[in-house]
Amino acid sequence: MFSSAITGLGMYLPPRVVTNNDLEKLMETSNEWIIQRSGIEERRWVDADTCTSDLALQASLEAIKDAGIDKSEIDGIVLATISPDHEFPGVGCFLQTKLGLSEIPCLDIRQQCTGFVHAMSIADAFIKSGQHKTLLVVGAEIHSKGLDKTTRGRDVSVLFGDGAGAAIMCRTEVKDPRTDSHIISTRLFADGNGAKDLWVAAPGTALGADRMSKVYIDENLHFPYMNGKRVFTNAVRRMAECLTMALAKDNYTMDDVDLFIFHQANLRINQMIAQEMKIPEHKVFNTIQKFGNTTAATIPIGLCEAKKAGKLKKGTLVATAAFGAGFTWGSALYRY
Repeated sequence: MFSSAITGLGMYLPPRVVTNNDLEKLMETSNEWIIQRSGIEERRWVDADTCTSDLALQASLEAIKDAGIDKSEIDGIVLATISPDHEFPGVGCFLQTKLGLSEIPCLDIRQQCTGFVHAMSIADAFIKSGQHKTLLVVGAEIHSKGLDKTTRGRDVSVLFGDGAGAAIMCRTEVKDPRTDSHIISTRLFADGNGAKDLWVAAPGTALGADRMSKVYIDENLHFPYMNGKRVFTNAVRRMAECLTMALAKDNYTMDDVDLFIFHQANLRINQMIAQEMKIPEHKVFNTIQKFGNTTAATIPIGLCEAKKAGKLKKGTLVATAAFGAGFTWGSALYRY
């Protein structure tokens, strides 16, 4: 059976920096309150003319360059987002056109904060099956255009940023699993009982006669809602669970892992997971302080930043875990 590996990484963040002090001008909040609650100091927001596929394009071009391939070698795109350019078709088709590619399949997935782990899992399965050789895997989000930037929405709005991350995943031969780059495992989970604890209700066919109406807008159903306490508790428990399971089933120990890249939803969540699992602080790499929660983009952005910081090198054993709306969660264990 074939194996897959990450051979290139790329990221893109819009240039506009929005600090906590900037948010104080929009809503009743404070720099101290936001940092205490989430660890976030600043995030990036796009300008009015930028769309999700624009961010995805820049991250993809960087990943292609990093992989040292020609874009014509890409034989499929798997893109994770919950903030598409349009209701339909998917962002992957718009990205494909902007890349100057044609006819290759484009698969969009909506798995929220676990989107990139799901995309990795799909790409890994496609490559292992022999169906594909070189896949572009992307997580891209623009949240700033869909947030309630008033005091009413502050509990959610202070957390989110815009950005994109991408990876090239290629077919590879693994001669020595202790050193050769490859995806060791991905494991995915969901529990729909938590679906309404983190969601956007409108537009939707479950609302009645109309998918969208002024009534729904007046009721703020088009803005995200979060049951923060339940999300926090489940995130800590589920991410720790799936990581522990992955290591046990793949015959690795916590000491074997060189780098932990968690989804960046809340610094306090990641700190609690590390504390419960007794992970040394130097092994956990966080970016949420600078970029906020970019949902499907946090993990590839984290990988890129870790590489720049010298934390991610060839042969590094990486453990990734994510949790998000759905509820969905999952893990990935891979050697870079």
